[in-house]
Amino acid sequence: MLLNDFLTVDDVAKTLKVTRQTVSKYIQKKKLNAVKINTSYRVPIKEFENFLASNSMLSEPETLYQKKSRNCFLDYIGKSNESEILNFKPLGVLRQIETVNKNVFNRMIFGDNYFVLKALINEFESKIDLIYIDPPFGTGQDFTNTDNNHAYSDKIVNNEFLEFLRKRLILLRELLSESGSIYLHIDKKLGHYVKIIMDEVFGYENFINDITRIKCNPKNFDRNAYGNYSDMILFYAKRRDNNIWNEVKEQITKEEEEDMFPKIHPKYGRYTTNPIHAPGSTIDGDTGKEWEGLLPPKGRHWRYSREELTRLDMLGLIEWSGNGNPRKMVFAKEHKGKKVQDVWAFKDKGFSYVDYPTQKNHDLLKRIILNSSNEKSIVLDCFAGSGSTLYVANQLKRNWIGVDNSTHSFDVIKNVFKRGKINCNYFEYIPLD
Repeated sequence: MLLNDFLTVDDVAKTLKVTRQTVSKYIQKKKLNAVKINTSYRVPIKEFENFLASNSMLSEPETLYQKKSRNCFLDYIGKSNESEILNFKPLGVLRQIETVNKNVFNRMIFGDNYFVLKALINEFESKIDLIYIDPPFGTGQDFTNTDNNHAYSDKIVNNEFLEFLRKRLILLRELLSESGSIYLHIDKKLGHYVKIIMDEVFGYENFINDITRIKCNPKNFDRNAYGNYSDMILFYAKRRDNNIWNEVKEQITKEEEEDMFPKIHPKYGRYTTNPIHAPGSTIDGDTGKEWEGLLPPKGRHWRYSREELTRLDMLGLIEWSGNGNPRKMVFAKEHKGKKVQDVWAFKDKGFSYVDYPTQKNHDLLKRIILNSSNEKSIVLDCFAGSGSTLYVANQLKRNWIGVDNSTHSFDVIKNVFKRGKINCNYFEYIPLD
């Protein structure tokens, strides 16, 4: 029997509109037959159909098990049951080690982010509007700074890396607000596996974008392959279409401006012209009547009232062609920008220009934070590294929380914040067991 012939406990709970605990009780009491695959229970679809047939329901359940083509699941050795992750309660506390700010949000926490996130759920469950994380890429390497001192390890690989990440994503989901979003920055070698895990944790229906980020200039690699000069950012919402979205536009380039606005006005600069009529005719309305001896073309009407057309003409903002065709001037300086697409060219700075390995471009972070959070929103980065996410969030008047377990990261962040005059309260996670 193939894996897609089974349902997870979450699938059954969602279909029956009950909790996971209720489904677990059905399994424990043998009311619902299930098999254990690795560390997780799976319910054969045939067994679930028999369960539905033999148990009266107050309402017809959603037949989720017949709609499984989009939500896929990875199965691998060492995969934990989600309920075990959520219900595990480590013995440990967050201890404040330095207080410089009255704001309870702006804090940097030293410690294993799995335990720190567990501790944060007590205070911040469903309160974080934006999460950006740039986790290790499962390279199996150690990374150093410009002085060749150890910065962080990326030794967890393969299925261990996937489970390492999945555990933290489950906790991050609990922290996200109902209008929250998460952006996960990952290498393309692992990104497609991570995409399936994020589908499992957040739901395929909450997937928004797979963003390609151009990270460097093209390089000539000595291998039989195309060059690798991009990575990816996976963008999910807690509840799609309910997430904060500010539609920040991208400014057009000089070349685009010259192409879109080819004419030059002596006073107002570059411009183009647009028709002053639009599709659809009006019979009795003002926009269907004669203006300056002209009627709108057949089947069309004036875009503006005749009074407004006269005002624009008097201001010199109507351009008349040689054969007497009027068009409205549109100026480049009035252009509000173009919609951002899913390929971003935010290249990393050279190693000698950054405070920390893998430090991300501030403009990239600015775009994410402006689009997917509001002032006073809480922004979380639990792989804080150089603190760039926190630094930019602070500039944009967001509240923020950072986590990292690298002593080098902690030292770098303190120095960066000191240079930037950013007030931050510092904590560490103290295990008690």
